[in-house]
Amino acid sequence: MLQSEWSNVEVGPESGGLDLGPLKERLHRQVIDALDLTIIATLDDALLKAELTKLVTELLEAESVPLSMKEREVLISDIQHEVMGLGPLEPLVQDQSVNDILVNRCDQIYVERAGKLELTDVKFRDESHLRKIIEKIVSAVGRRIDESSPMCDARLLDGSRVNAIIPPLALDGSSISIRKFSKDKLQIQDLVEKRSLTPEIAELLRGVVEARLNIMISGGTGTGKTTILNILSGFIPEDERIVTIEDSAELQLRQDHVVRLETRPPNVEGRGEVSQRELVKNCLRMRPDRIVMGEVRGGECLDMLQAMNTGHDGSLTTIHANTPRDCLTRVETLVAMAGLNLATKALRHYISSAIDVIVQMTRLSDGSRKITSLSEIVGMEGETITLQEIFLFQQTGLDAERKVHGVFKATGIRPKFVERFKALGIECNQSIFDPDKVYEV
Repeated sequence: MLQSEWSNVEVGPESGGLDLGPLKERLHRQVIDALDLTIIATLDDALLKAELTKLVTELLEAESVPLSMKEREVLISDIQHEVMGLGPLEPLVQDQSVNDILVNRCDQIYVERAGKLELTDVKFRDESHLRKIIEKIVSAVGRRIDESSPMCDARLLDGSRVNAIIPPLALDGSSISIRKFSKDKLQIQDLVEKRSLTPEIAELLRGVVEARLNIMISGGTGTGKTTILNILSGFIPEDERIVTIEDSAELQLRQDHVVRLETRPPNVEGRGEVSQRELVKNCLRMRPDRIVMGEVRGGECLDMLQAMNTGHDGSLTTIHANTPRDCLTRVETLVAMAGLNLATKALRHYISSAIDVIVQMTRLSDGSRKITSLSEIVGMEGETITLQEIFLFQQTGLDAERKVHGVFKATGIRPKFVERFKALGIECNQSIFDPDKVYEV
């Protein structure tokens, strides 16, 4: 089923054992060159694995290559990863303990486990090998990367986020950053067990989504904004129509009535680009009950605010900012990027009427991620948007293993949106706002 011509396979010189490196490289190249790609596309994974195993086994037997069973299994596995997966990265992609895979260059690959970076012994053969894997990833989602367009956002089949950048922009060689998504979709209870938030915060967040309040999730890189966005989106009722808008599709919504939109980069001639702004404008014509945007990072922020202010209540999005107040400042900056020339007071009034709740995510020094603030926007005082914090996390110190210790607590302020809860029949135990109730972690 796979077309192949095996010949002239050379075994590296023995000096205390077989040199597997050159052998593996030659086998990889011959397998890839000999494969009939049109047939591969029609085979399922199990059959393709069986065919690859058969071919490599026959080759090794014909050449009388002296390999142990373990070496033989490793060699076959590596070739399967090369053909069917991401080559040397495939074991890292399959490793559930790995959160991020960071390829700095072909011979230096780091991973993040439990919030900490570790150098691995995984390597690509050379720069050309790394480039082939990058091209394989981006072409699978209809994108391209070359010298004329040396940066690209893409995704893996499981939704994991990928960013690739190649020379001449990457000086030391091509680089890939992969943010993996858990195959098991996290629930709000999982975050409670991980002590990323408290049961009271979880209860309030559920009510906020059900009450159709507009939520902005703020945080730095790698703080868990997309995870929280996925979880909050899960509270949207099944009978509502959801439209998602993303630069690179990574949201994993559980509902059936979901329309997913993704931006498109320009083609080789620099034409055909579709931005998030255009998708937001188009989605307003699609009769959405909820708009979920992966992240606002440009002029689309204005269009999102307009949607929130014109009947599309219950919208959710994320933004890069370190505090709730910084979040509001960044929104102002992004709206200015859209070319809207409004007086400062008018713009801030527009923002305060659009956004109801800001959820602040923070990644702490030990790698743990927590909701460090849950704030409500209550209006304006003069030219200043008024925020009131409802819950917060305060770090109190580090233990001997450098693990962060701190407390979750309510500020004692009863949010104004509780009245909306009552009107909609959403239950909310008033005791959750008791400032004397403290959770130590």
